[in-house]
Amino acid sequence: MFDDLRPHLVELRKRLAISAGSLIVMFFVMFYFHEAILTWMVEPLNVALAEVGKKSLHAADGMVTTSQVGGAFFVALKVSFFAAILGALPIILLQIWMFIAPGLYDNEKKMVVPFVLGGTFMFTIGVFFAYYIVTPFGFDFLITFGSFKFTPLINIEDYVGFFTKIMFGFGIAFELPVFAYFLALLGMVNDKQMISFFKYAVIIIFIVAALLTPPDVLTQLLMAGPLIILYGFSILIVKIVNPANGEVTDDSSIKPSTKVNKFEESKQD
Repeated sequence: MFDDLRPHLVELRKRLAISAGSLIVMFFVMFYFHEAILTWMVEPLNVALAEVGKKSLHAADGMVTTSQVGGAFFVALKVSFFAAILGALPIILLQIWMFIAPGLYDNEKKMVVPFVLGGTFMFTIGVFFAYYIVTPFGFDFLITFGSFKFTPLINIEDYVGFFTKIMFGFGIAFELPVFAYFLALLGMVNDKQMISFFKYAVIIIFIVAALLTPPDVLTQLLMAGPLIILYGFSILIVKIVNPANGEVTDDSSIKPSTKVNKFEESKQD
């Protein structure tokens, strides 16, 4: 069995090495621009802190601080790594595609460009949605709440970790239509399966939103709402790519499609 898996493990190691190498190169590139990137990341926070001065009785606005020796350096590393992932994302997606490509039909292998460009585009849309829509509302609520009594002193290390968590959460969430499309392309899911799973998907979406967003209802709804819409959009995509041919009454009655069988057979070869 190990001999059968060896070629796949070698190929996986190759794709991981290329992905890691591209990430390292992008890290050094982004480190050179880390100050500009950090300024962009902190802008929503500065806007929210400026509101504190308008709404509170304190003479001074809130303040961004650091509590660690060398805190600014570690923040620069975190910022550079976050930007490096975004910069290397097309290469990482390409390596994922090249790993699964041997199990696809020839016409499916031609979808590499839509997969890479579509995945990168949707991840970027998710990041910008979180930055321009979610964080202004979320930070304004969280920071200004209670500011009439307290002056907010925001730790920059905590903020960068908090910010990247939200950005990656929305970026990954917005990949849902892309993954749905290619799962349908492989015959692993159809529209009736997704429709029947909808009520469970809503519960999962709200759980994910609670885990990836600040502990306030507004921000959770700002993530859950678009995700539900994206799920509905994914159903339409799957219906076009791999519509159900018959009634699906039970998961046990779903037969794997020929595309899945071909995919598994090629992996065994």
